[in-house]
Amino acid sequence: MMLNFQKKKEIVAEIHNTTKKALSIVLADLRDIKVNEITKLRALSRTIGVKIHVFKNTLTKLGIKNTQFECLKKILIGPMLIGYSIDHPRNAARLFREFSENNVNFKIVGAVFEKKILAAYDINTLADIPTYNEVLQRLIITIKEATLGPLMRILMSIAQNKK
Repeated sequence: MMLNFQKKKEIVAEIHNTTKKALSIVLADLRDIKVNEITKLRALSRTIGVKIHVFKNTLTKLGIKNTQFECLKKILIGPMLIGYSIDHPRNAARLFREFSENNVNFKIVGAVFEKKILAAYDINTLADIPTYNEVLQRLIITIKEATLGPLMRILMSIAQNKK
Protein backbone atom coordinates (compact mmCIF):
# COMPACT_ATOMS: atom_id res chain seq x y z
CA MET A 1 0.00 0.00 0.00
CA MET A 2 1.34 3.38 -0.99
CA LEU A 3 1.38 6.06 1.66
CA ASN A 4 0.87 9.66 0.74
CA PHE A 5 2.97 12.41 2.28
CA GLN A 6 0.30 13.36 4.86
CA LYS A 7 -0.03 9.77 6.10
CA LYS A 8 3.76 9.48 6.41
CA LYS A 9 3.84 12.68 8.47
CA GLU A 10 1.17 11.24 10.79
CA ILE A 11 3.17 8.02 11.22
CA VAL A 12 6.37 9.96 12.00
CA ALA A 13 4.46 12.08 14.55
CA GLU A 14 3.01 8.93 16.16
CA ILE A 15 6.47 7.35 16.40
CA HIS A 16 7.90 10.55 17.87
CA ASN A 17 5.13 10.84 20.50
CA THR A 18 5.47 7.19 21.51
CA THR A 19 9.24 7.49 21.69
CA LYS A 20 9.04 10.52 23.96
CA LYS A 21 6.87 8.53 26.43
CA ALA A 22 9.00 5.37 26.26
CA LEU A 23 11.48 4.39 28.96
CA SER A 24 13.25 1.79 26.82
CA ILE A 25 12.98 0.31 23.33
CA VAL A 26 13.66 -3.26 22.22
CA LEU A 27 14.12 -4.35 18.60
CA ALA A 28 13.47 -7.79 17.18
CA ASP A 29 13.82 -9.34 13.74
CA LEU A 30 10.49 -10.13 12.13
CA ARG A 31 11.62 -12.61 9.49
CA ASP A 32 10.00 -16.07 9.54
CA ILE A 33 7.47 -15.14 12.23
CA LYS A 34 3.86 -16.09 11.55
CA VAL A 35 1.16 -13.45 11.73
CA ASN A 36 -0.87 -15.30 14.35
CA GLU A 37 2.20 -15.41 16.62
CA ILE A 38 2.67 -11.63 16.25
CA THR A 39 -1.03 -11.19 17.04
CA LYS A 40 -0.55 -13.13 20.29
CA LEU A 41 2.49 -11.00 21.11
CA ARG A 42 0.49 -7.82 20.50
CA ALA A 43 -2.28 -9.05 22.80
CA LEU A 44 0.26 -9.77 25.56
CA SER A 45 1.93 -6.41 25.07
CA ARG A 46 -1.29 -4.48 25.63
CA THR A 47 -1.74 -6.06 29.06
CA ILE A 48 1.70 -5.01 30.37
CA GLY A 49 2.08 -1.49 28.96
CA VAL A 50 4.22 -2.16 25.90
CA LYS A 51 3.47 -0.60 22.52
CA ILE A 52 4.54 -2.56 19.47
CA HIS A 53 5.05 -1.04 16.03
CA VAL A 54 6.24 -2.20 12.65
CA PHE A 55 7.02 0.74 10.39
CA LYS A 56 9.47 1.42 7.61
CA ASN A 57 12.94 2.10 8.94
CA THR A 58 13.14 5.47 7.19
CA LEU A 59 9.95 6.63 8.94
CA THR A 60 11.20 5.26 12.25
CA LYS A 61 14.51 7.09 11.86
CA LEU A 62 12.63 10.33 11.27
CA GLY A 63 10.37 9.66 14.26
CA ILE A 64 13.20 9.05 16.72
CA LYS A 65 15.12 12.14 15.65
CA ASN A 66 15.91 14.50 18.58
CA THR A 67 14.90 11.94 21.24
CA GLN A 68 16.91 9.86 23.69
CA PHE A 69 16.61 6.90 21.29
CA GLU A 70 18.33 8.53 18.33
CA CYS A 71 21.18 6.02 18.64
CA LEU A 72 18.76 3.36 17.32
CA LYS A 73 19.56 4.47 13.79
CA LYS A 74 22.69 2.33 13.92
CA ILE A 75 20.82 -0.96 14.38
CA LEU A 76 17.69 -0.33 12.29
CA ILE A 77 18.35 -2.72 9.42
CA GLY A 78 15.75 -4.96 7.81
CA PRO A 79 12.21 -5.68 8.99
CA MET A 80 12.01 -4.78 12.67
CA LEU A 81 9.42 -5.17 15.38
CA ILE A 82 9.84 -2.31 17.84
CA GLY A 83 8.63 -2.63 21.42
CA TYR A 84 8.30 0.54 23.49
CA SER A 85 8.25 0.12 27.28
CA ILE A 86 5.92 2.78 28.62
CA ASP A 87 5.29 1.76 32.27
CA HIS A 88 8.61 0.17 33.27
CA PRO A 89 11.90 -0.09 31.33
CA ARG A 90 12.03 -3.87 31.54
CA ASN A 91 8.57 -4.71 30.18
CA ALA A 92 9.40 -4.88 26.46
CA ALA A 93 12.68 -6.70 27.12
CA ARG A 94 10.99 -9.30 29.31
CA LEU A 95 8.11 -9.74 26.84
CA PHE A 96 10.43 -10.22 23.88
CA ARG A 97 12.74 -12.55 25.85
CA GLU A 98 9.84 -14.79 26.89
CA PHE A 99 8.41 -14.75 23.37
CA SER A 100 11.79 -15.70 21.86
CA GLU A 101 12.02 -18.70 24.21
CA ASN A 102 8.86 -20.13 22.65
CA ASN A 103 9.60 -19.03 19.06
CA VAL A 104 12.97 -20.06 17.67
CA ASN A 105 12.79 -17.70 14.67
CA PHE A 106 12.14 -14.61 16.82
CA LYS A 107 15.51 -12.96 17.33
CA ILE A 108 16.10 -9.94 19.55
CA VAL A 109 18.44 -7.53 17.78
CA GLY A 110 19.10 -5.07 20.56
CA ALA A 111 17.68 -2.49 22.93
CA VAL A 112 18.18 1.07 24.04
CA PHE A 113 18.01 2.17 27.65
CA GLU A 114 19.29 5.47 29.05
CA LYS A 115 20.78 6.48 25.67
CA LYS A 116 22.87 3.30 25.47
CA ILE A 117 22.54 0.51 22.95
CA LEU A 118 22.37 -2.94 24.52
CA ALA A 119 23.28 -5.90 22.36
CA ALA A 120 20.98 -8.91 22.15
CA TYR A 121 23.07 -10.85 24.67
CA ASP A 122 22.75 -7.98 27.18
CA ILE A 123 18.96 -7.99 27.03
CA ASN A 124 18.77 -9.97 30.29
CA THR A 125 20.24 -7.05 32.23
CA LEU A 126 17.38 -4.88 31.06
CA ALA A 127 14.75 -7.60 31.49
CA ASP A 128 15.82 -8.31 35.08
CA ILE A 129 15.47 -4.77 36.43
CA PRO A 130 13.16 -5.10 39.44
CA THR A 131 10.00 -3.04 39.76
CA TYR A 132 9.33 -0.77 42.71
CA ASN A 133 6.97 -3.36 44.25
CA GLU A 134 9.55 -6.14 43.90
CA VAL A 135 12.17 -4.03 45.63
CA LEU A 136 9.75 -3.30 48.48
CA GLN A 137 8.89 -6.99 48.83
CA ARG A 138 12.58 -7.92 49.02
CA LEU A 139 13.17 -5.20 51.61
CA ILE A 140 10.28 -6.40 53.77
CA ILE A 141 11.50 -10.01 53.59
CA THR A 142 15.03 -8.91 54.53
CA ILE A 143 13.74 -6.89 57.48
CA LYS A 144 11.61 -9.83 58.65
CA GLU A 145 14.56 -12.21 58.46
CA ALA A 146 16.86 -9.75 60.20
CA THR A 147 14.47 -9.26 63.12
CA LEU A 148 13.24 -12.82 63.44
CA GLY A 149 16.74 -14.32 63.70
CA PRO A 150 17.76 -12.51 66.90
CA LEU A 151 14.25 -12.94 68.34
CA MET A 152 14.42 -16.71 67.79
CA ARG A 153 17.88 -16.88 69.43
CA ILE A 154 16.57 -14.96 72.47
CA LEU A 155 13.56 -17.25 72.77
CA MET A 156 15.77 -20.35 72.42
CA SER A 157 18.13 -19.12 75.16
CA ILE A 158 15.16 -18.37 77.46
CA ALA A 159 13.78 -21.86 76.84
CA GLN A 160 17.18 -23.44 77.59
CA ASN A 161 17.60 -21.38 80.81
CA LYS A 162 14.19 -22.49 82.08
CA LYS A 163 15.16 -26.14 81.64
